[in-house]
Amino acid sequence: MATEHTEATIKIQAKDRHFMHPWEDVTAIGSEARTVIAKAEGIYITDSDGNRLIDGPGGMWCVNVGHGREEIVEAVAAQMRDLSYFSPWSATAAPAAILAERLAALAPGDLNNVFFTTGGSTAVDSALRFVFFYNNCLGRPEKKHIISRVGAYHGSTYLSASCSGKMLEKANMDMVEDRVHLIQNPNPALRPAGMSTEGFCDQKVEDLERKILELGADKVAAFIAEPVLASGGVIIPPEGYYQRCHEVCRKHDVLFIADEVVTAFGRLGHYFASKDVFGVEPDMLTTAKGLTSGYVPMGALFISDRLMVDIKAAGNESKGFFSGFTYSGHPVAAAAALANLDIFERDALLDHVHNVAPHFEKRLQELADLPMVRDIRVKGLMAGVECCLDPDKPDNERDMNFLLEVDDICQENGLLLRPVYSSAVLSPPLTITTKQIDTLVGILRLGLETAWKKYKA
Repeated sequence: MATEHTEATIKIQAKDRHFMHPWEDVTAIGSEARTVIAKAEGIYITDSDGNRLIDGPGGMWCVNVGHGREEIVEAVAAQMRDLSYFSPWSATAAPAAILAERLAALAPGDLNNVFFTTGGSTAVDSALRFVFFYNNCLGRPEKKHIISRVGAYHGSTYLSASCSGKMLEKANMDMVEDRVHLIQNPNPALRPAGMSTEGFCDQKVEDLERKILELGADKVAAFIAEPVLASGGVIIPPEGYYQRCHEVCRKHDVLFIADEVVTAFGRLGHYFASKDVFGVEPDMLTTAKGLTSGYVPMGALFISDRLMVDIKAAGNESKGFFSGFTYSGHPVAAAAALANLDIFERDALLDHVHNVAPHFEKRLQELADLPMVRDIRVKGLMAGVECCLDPDKPDNERDMNFLLEVDDICQENGLLLRPVYSSAVLSPPLTITTKQIDTLVGILRLGLETAWKKYKA
């Protein structure tokens, strides 16, 4: 932000030099004066200079019930007083057991086995490790290849990052290359001129089946897919794509992993989007973020009963899934998640999302009249507004810098954005009202128009 900072803010920014942030440009450590967030309430955050801003990204897709919910604070404090930790290797505790049962009842299909992790990346990593474990148990040691997509994001562990398809972020980072394969981005905006959306959907589904057959169905273990490619810029595949990919996987005995780290817990108006929005009952499902609304780190992997039956049927000897974390099923995180779910139920938050999401989409689509807006993608309460300054001469770096300028202007006027490449990404707390949506879109329009004037000057 270009505003004057208080002495207290400047001191924190100086100390921040030692905090190596995610996606840090290590050649510029210490040169960036980040916004310092001091407080938060509802859909708003307040920086250390006293400026109040709408939290456009909802933290990082995660503050679903809003900031400052005393119910979660009290539940966490009470749990810390009673039991701050237990070892999940040798014991269990009521919060984790109760949460597991409650989540299994909400999950689609027969996803009744809940493996708790520390977040989304470790949930995906655990899913991939279980895939390998599953095929080893079934005597299929060659069935280990994973298919993902360009534009996907699945996490930052070695395995989960390898399955991610944000190509600019793979530079200088080693990845698993012999077992992970990326098929093309299912973004309908990328379809060839003259091709219908239906034809594009056919093509993208064919991409998956072609890759399975190319590698050999006896070699392909799983396909992992976000229902909406979130960190790829809120990419919404064509209608029917997700379900048809699931059918291809079933046809070729390939496990279908639904990555719902972002789309679960109300972001699309349901606890889980796979079945209720896209008609798919996956073999495994990963989640995090909205599970605790970001109050305490926690993730979860859901595993189908069918897979457990298959493993048991493969022989009577014991088969230990030697994977887990010191903080698996952490009682404080579980208490936060239970309080979070209580808020969803008491406040009828899913109904609220269904009520306000159409207004969210309508208002954002009105930005299409701006000359720099190339595409607007909205699903539930997540959106990506993609910008291109010159369609005849696209320039990714220039468009990304433009969005950074838009973010600065919006912050000065009361809205925090999340620029992702050339898109302004939004995923506000689910508690947002129609009036607050109007304010959010109004500030975003101002930011786009002001930055455009600077660019044209």
